[in-house]
Order: sequence, then C-alpha cells, then structure tokens
Amino acid sequence: MWLKAIDHIQVTSTPELEADMLFFYGQALGLSEIPKPASLQAVGAWYQLGNTQVHIATEPEIHNATTRRHIAFQVEDLEAFRQHLQKLNVEIIPDLQPLVNCDRFYLRDPAGNRIEILAYH
Repeated sequence: MWLKAIDHIQVTSTPELEADMLFFYGQALGLSEIPKPASLQAVGAWYQLGNTQVHIATEPEIHNATTRRHIAFQVEDLEAFRQHLQKLNVEIIPDLQPLVNCDRFYLRDPAGNRIEILAYH
C-alpha cells in the first residue's frame, strides 16, 4: 500500500467569510490552531486534530454549498456535541440515510463546506 495516512484536509471560503470560518473551526469545533509557514501566513489558519491537519484557505469564488463532499469528524458523545453546537446556533442537518454501526448528523461551515459528525456504537 502506498498511502499511509491523511496528512491534511483543506476547506475553502471566500475572503469575506474568513473570520466566521476561523471562529467555527477554532471555537465551535474546538480544533487547536497550529503555526503556518511564513509564506502562507497572510490568510486562513491551520488546525491540528490527532495526526491530521485541517487547513482553512480563501478563494475569490467558491461553490461549496451545493456539494456532498465532506469532512467526517468522530466524537465520543454525539448528543453532548450536538447540544454544544446548538448553543452556538450552528444548524444541525439530520442524517437521512442512517447507518447500522453509528449515529451521525451533518452541518455546513460558514462557507458551505459539508461536515459529518459521527459516533460509533
């Protein structure tokens, strides 16, 4: 097998939504921000979750809100995390295709990137 792991995931937003994106990933999702290389420090942010990084980048025009592509984050307590997000007025999108081995829901970040939140049982 050639591939070893996911190193990072990049999600995009327009420059106008950058502050909302940084709040969402840093505060609502609680990811730990890490330093970026000096050449990339002008915009966005990088976050660390275990061995995987999530990079926030800006582009002049994006079409995230119409796609099913997504990041999936696993949590220990799905209901507690749902309540945390609801307190921050993050819209929860119900799972319309339940799986046998996990419970999940979806949300969209401020730029429309789709995010799956799941807990295995």
